Amino acid sequence: MLKPHVYHPHTTTTTTTTKTLASLLHKPFSHGTALAFLPFNACFSLGKTAKPFKARVVPNKIKAAVDVNLTDDDGILTDYTVKGVVTVKQTVGGFLSNLGLSRGLDDIQDLLGKSILLELVSRELDPKTGQEKETIKAYAHRVKQKGDDVTYEAEFKVGQDFGEIGAVVVENEHHKEMFLVEIVLDGLTDPITISCNSWVHSKFDNPQKRVFFPPKSYLLSQTPSGLKRLRKEELQTLRGNGVGERKSFERIYDYDVYNDLGDPDSDLNKKRAVLGGNKQFPYPRRCRTGRPRCESDPESETKSNMFYVPRDECFSEVKQLTFSAKTVYSVFHAVVPALQTAIVDKDLGFPYFTAIDQLFNEGVDLPPQEGNNLWREILPRLLKAISDSDNALRFEIPETMERDKFFWFRDEEFARQTLSGINPCALQLVTEWPLKSKLDPAIYGPPESVITKEMVEQQIRGFCSLEEALKQKKLFVLDYHDLFLPYVKKVRQLPGTTLYGSRTLFFLNPDETLRPLAIELTRPPMDGKPQWKEAYRPSWHSSGVWLWRLAKAHVLAHDSGYHQLISHWLRTHCCTEPYIIATNRQLSEMHPIYRLLHPHFRYTMEINALAREYLINADGIIETSFSPGKYSMEICSVAYDLLWRFDHEALPADLISRGMAVEDPDAPHGLRLTIKDYPFANDGLVLWDILKEWVSDYVNHYYPEASLVESDEELQAWWTEIRTVGHGDKKDEPWWPVLKTPQDLIQIVTTIAWVTSGHHASVNFGQYTYAGYFPSRPTIARKNMPTEEATERDWEFFMNKPEVLLLLCFPSQIQATTVMAILDVLSNHSPDEEYLGEKSELAWAKDPVIKAAFEKFNGRLMELEGIIDERNANKDLRNRNGAGIVPYEFLKPFSEPGVTGKGVPYSISI
Repeated sequence: MLKPHVYHPHTTTTTTTTKTLASLLHKPFSHGTALAFLPFNACFSLGKTAKPFKARVVPNKIKAAVDVNLTDDDGILTDYTVKGVVTVKQTVGGFLSNLGLSRGLDDIQDLLGKSILLELVSRELDPKTGQEKETIKAYAHRVKQKGDDVTYEAEFKVGQDFGEIGAVVVENEHHKEMFLVEIVLDGLTDPITISCNSWVHSKFDNPQKRVFFPPKSYLLSQTPSGLKRLRKEELQTLRGNGVGERKSFERIYDYDVYNDLGDPDSDLNKKRAVLGGNKQFPYPRRCRTGRPRCESDPESETKSNMFYVPRDECFSEVKQLTFSAKTVYSVFHAVVPALQTAIVDKDLGFPYFTAIDQLFNEGVDLPPQEGNNLWREILPRLLKAISDSDNALRFEIPETMERDKFFWFRDEEFARQTLSGINPCALQLVTEWPLKSKLDPAIYGPPESVITKEMVEQQIRGFCSLEEALKQKKLFVLDYHDLFLPYVKKVRQLPGTTLYGSRTLFFLNPDETLRPLAIELTRPPMDGKPQWKEAYRPSWHSSGVWLWRLAKAHVLAHDSGYHQLISHWLRTHCCTEPYIIATNRQLSEMHPIYRLLHPHFRYTMEINALAREYLINADGIIETSFSPGKYSMEICSVAYDLLWRFDHEALPADLISRGMAVEDPDAPHGLRLTIKDYPFANDGLVLWDILKEWVSDYVNHYYPEASLVESDEELQAWWTEIRTVGHGDKKDEPWWPVLKTPQDLIQIVTTIAWVTSGHHASVNFGQYTYAGYFPSRPTIARKNMPTEEATERDWEFFMNKPEVLLLLCFPSQIQATTVMAILDVLSNHSPDEEYLGEKSELAWAKDPVIKAAFEKFNGRLMELEGIIDERNANKDLRNRNGAGIVPYEFLKPFSEPGVTGKGVPYSISI
């Protein structure tokens, strides 16, 4: 006879005899944490009418208090019930009504209660046979829907000898995929919550089942015996076999070269060089799609309506309508075509500066659009002025313009932005004089700069001599000479653009502000003409003033191109994709480093696919709106070859490599800055230290001994694949870090985390603020300098109408408005942005050591907010405080939605 207070499922028909409770606890505790993992049959709660009793179990001198309910009067263990609750999300707006009410066969499956098949997997092998225990299966049936969340429930009858749950296997019985949010297993002392956030394919598309693991992390060597096969097979599935065209529901991560930027089958003029896998154009790898090759160019991949990314990298269908990928897509598909229709003449410039101001007042008249309401819902800021009776697109006034309408005109602002603008990682210390090119003089002409000692000393007289300026580290340069000069001839053969190699020299004033001294523009020998170069300086004569303004427009176009192609796309988006692919191919979801890095990789592959489709593709936004035109991505490849080093992607190493800091153990962060008031470096180093402390706490918890790093086969395979495959064109470089100790791992992971968070935030979210008024940062220069072999007529035009020549040099109306629309969206934080350190991952919260480390991480980020506010209020810091100056907030960790110029998301989400 059973005790009345013991829960005994009415369907149980078998019992098993056991000796004692303690004999069940053959492997009760896992490594490295204070949380004990007891066998499954010792960790369940009671039925509603039952009363638990306490059992104190003392294996290996460690005590654990557990609510148990194990035996009847005869001491016989019984089976018990566990409930599985599955949450599935409908896709946003019903765009893919995977779980709608009119789905035919799928509705029948729901009615029959056979929507999702779940299998519980035991954590340990059967101690008697050494084999995996049989899984426990149950169908989940639909029980309710609240908003977009649909709930399914399943009931499992669990035998007393099953042990602890190690995984849940899922099979989708529907004919369409579903987005699985989470699985909660109830009936244990503490419910197990498995965060899935994953697309689960239909078994009719792929019979292979999905596996999801609880939040407990394990190094490979510590994997529970019952999970080793699943861990290995899951990684094999994610790697794929490297053949065939990828299907939209697949989750395969593999590598390929950038051979899909062109479209030669539609137009031979759209053929583009293959980037990566060759010595001429080395480049990081992208995700392989397996699309067929072009008929007209077998090296290029064909275009298709679907740019494959692994299914679990696609979030736009389950996030809010204002999700970044959606807004970008909407601009490409709606706003840009509307602008192209409204502005017929693609070469038409702005006739006067007041016409530029009208973009913010009267706007651009767009043709009537269907679905205007959807535009407003997806792009509330950009298109807020469009109404049913008014089809004018009015741009928001950037904060820089709101504070100082003439900010873009001032030389001091031109110089200040090299330290606190959106491209603060290009300025270099001058260490040698004269400035010299490293290019072959036989091809490109004399290497010496025409900026002379006399020119410099005329500008800095009263401060110091040239020699003293060099010794005191007071001369700095923006050097786009050698990168652009080899492409000048090619670019000048394109219509509507021109190019120079350029150098811009700055002097550090005693108050830590920069003063521009000279701009040098160079054209190489071409078309039977010798090399041409000239230096321009700030002037107090009208002709010199306008020549200086024209030269600045060229340099700003160069800086805009370098910023977008290299500081932004190459160093963050492009170089991160191989990290994402290798992490998914080589690190199990159970691996602690996978779980540390995963938030830094969300949304990136989806936004990168959009970039390949619309931004960096042949005749895309970059090619049609930036000076290098069709050669933009080739220049990006050259920069990767000449400039990119993984070890220099760490902020301290980047600063040292550019001469902007030197190591000093007595200085804050271990570095002494060459320019003390350098907002990007000042704030960035604090964030770097915060990130490194968090990563250190995390890594040291899981790798208490150095030998664990070197013996971790998954970790070593991950780092090897990043170096030799993902960045395989640089695999033989001597500067790659080794991975032998926890300190090595901390530096590598902190570098990746910094690139995806701090670096990306600093070059992305201020784009509309500083370039929304495009004369501040024109993306293209369309006219040569009037002093470069100008005819008498050209010179007369310049002398009579210099302002018109500057306007003709600026982007055309269609180029300017297209870029403004794109930058507005790229600078925007969506309402569901995930900021660095704001919210803990489930796996982190489950481990008390990691939870405490995360809370410290969050606290230090909150402190950084206050530090930045204090610095911006300090009147002595003139590069971030002053009349009309926008405070430097790009590295403030948190932000409200919108174009705010602050906020550091975990990942490259836009």
